[in-house]
Amino acid sequence: MDKTARFIAAGLGSGWLPAAPGSWGSLAALLPGWWIVRETGVLGLIVAALLLLPVAFWSCHVVLAGSKETDPGWIVVDEWLGQWLCLAMVASVVPLSPGWLALAFLSFRILDITKPWPISAVEKIGPAWWSIQADDLLAGLMAGAVLMGAALWL
Repeated sequence: MDKTARFIAAGLGSGWLPAAPGSWGSLAALLPGWWIVRETGVLGLIVAALLLLPVAFWSCHVVLAGSKETDPGWIVVDEWLGQWLCLAMVASVVPLSPGWLALAFLSFRILDITKPWPISAVEKIGPAWWSIQADDLLAGLMAGAVLMGAALWL
């Protein structure tokens, strides 16, 4: 299997940390996401996520081609994408303080783990290399929308 594809799919290795790889992947995405917003603004993070998306598709396609699993737990590039989408939405209405970063992490993880509808439906659509990304993007979108609403309400 292509080592580069495995490293990217593992969220630059964050998915290989012991226990709860999805949480490690989401946590690992926070600092680069915050830094990108600080240096380039919300649009920069959106562009970074759009650039990562085809790379994520490719890496998952390569990794899954040699695997019997359809969604190995160590693949966490999807958590990076979902977390970045959530962060971009939050950062569009409030500065990314430590508190908002923590709320973005927690809200995204809760939705990614519990997979309420429609997230649960999206993860069953299409080939695995696509659906792995789709459910986390939707979880990021939903978490971001909830936090945007909370920020605007406050």
